[in-house]
Amino acid sequence: MGPGFLSLPTMPGKPRGWGRTHVLDKGLTPDAVAGALELTGEHIDVWKFGWGIAYLDRGLHRKLRLLRAHQVSSCLGGTLLEIAWSQGRADECLAWAERTGFDAVEVSRGVVEMALDDKRELIKKAGHAFTVYAETGVKNPAAALSAAQWQDEIAEDLAAGATWIVTEGRESGTVGIYDGSGLPRQDIIEAAVSAAGAGRVMFEAPRTAQQAWLINRFGPAVNLANIAPDDVLPLATLRLGLRADTAALSLNEPP
Repeated sequence: MGPGFLSLPTMPGKPRGWGRTHVLDKGLTPDAVAGALELTGEHIDVWKFGWGIAYLDRGLHRKLRLLRAHQVSSCLGGTLLEIAWSQGRADECLAWAERTGFDAVEVSRGVVEMALDDKRELIKKAGHAFTVYAETGVKNPAAALSAAQWQDEIAEDLAAGATWIVTEGRESGTVGIYDGSGLPRQDIIEAAVSAAGAGRVMFEAPRTAQQAWLINRFGPAVNLANIAPDDVLPLATLRLGLRADTAALSLNEPP
């Protein structure tokens, strides 16, 4: 990675069990995906088709082929599955995702009213065919969960068979593990780590300051999600201490 003359933090190659980068696709064209993967594919581990994008995306099949070629996992967004579940169509949604070629799904309850027991059953059902990313947190800032509620839900999700825990942050970075101004809610973050271990948590972190805070707190191996495709290479510089926000990593200084 790079010319090789600097001493930098060591990051593993793919497939990675830590230091994973999870990208949010908001409707890119197949050509744009091909360009992003050519430039930064080595840094990307998961590609999530946000919201209900996959349901409408005419370039979906081509994009899935590109992702497989670059060893990037394709993940169906949780909102689509939530809506399908609310209409009694979760089985149809999962069957379609499997036929289409997705290898992962996000199971969440951030949009619709869903009991924890129902979420647990949906995780079990999805786990038969997919890697499950279970998201904790809600999108409505007025319905924020307590730290104890985060811990309990994460524990249930893992017991149901989820492989990864995703902490809600939305594209805006102003809910879930962040307050309305985008600052980290440290009690919630620590609760998530306490429940699952830092290595199994994917922190949604759409903003540069949030990414830098999490890297300085947990190190370059932290798993980060909801990264914009254009921000993948800048994030790689943050992980390696090649940016002022995290330069302590390459200057052998405490963050």
